[in-house]
Amino acid sequence: MRKLLNTLYSVSTAMAACCLITIASLVILHVFGRLIDGTRKAFGFEPIGLQIPSLGEFAGFLLVGASFLALAGTLRLGDHIRVTILLQAVSDKTARLLNVWCLGVAFVLAGFFTWNAGLLAYDSHLYHEVSVGIIPVPLVYPQAIMTFGLFVFSISLLDDLVTTALGNAPSFESLGDKDLIEGRE
Repeated sequence: MRKLLNTLYSVSTAMAACCLITIASLVILHVFGRLIDGTRKAFGFEPIGLQIPSLGEFAGFLLVGASFLALAGTLRLGDHIRVTILLQAVSDKTARLLNVWCLGVAFVLAGFFTWNAGLLAYDSHLYHEVSVGIIPVPLVYPQAIMTFGLFVFSISLLDDLVTTALGNAPSFESLGDKDLIEGRE
């Protein structure tokens, strides 16, 4: 089960990375297209029109996808911002109870947002809603990706909630001194 959950978190994080790579690629292509058109215009030729229509919308949809798909992976790596000053000032048992309470509240909220995002995607599918840009994009696609990211995040919160309730450290605390980003080895 642990391997399956870790694979789910990794796949979601990899999908987030793919969204970011796609945004960068589209912007680079758009810039090169504008440079080519500008060069042609400077030499007296007619511009070809090498632009990506609705680039702003595509980038926005992909950024939403990247943000929501990365939630579970960043939680598991301890990269979410947490204020731990209270946890450091209380006993270990109280700190564990506070962690369980926080994870429980976070799970309930994430579940609520997942449910409502799913309803939003279903409504968009039902009523064939599309974006208002030059290229109409069915809104169900970005909303479904957002819902999937929230769903995986909810699973990761439940995973940490159960782990912490059973007396073990949650994933974001069990990294210990392995966090090389912060300069520890």
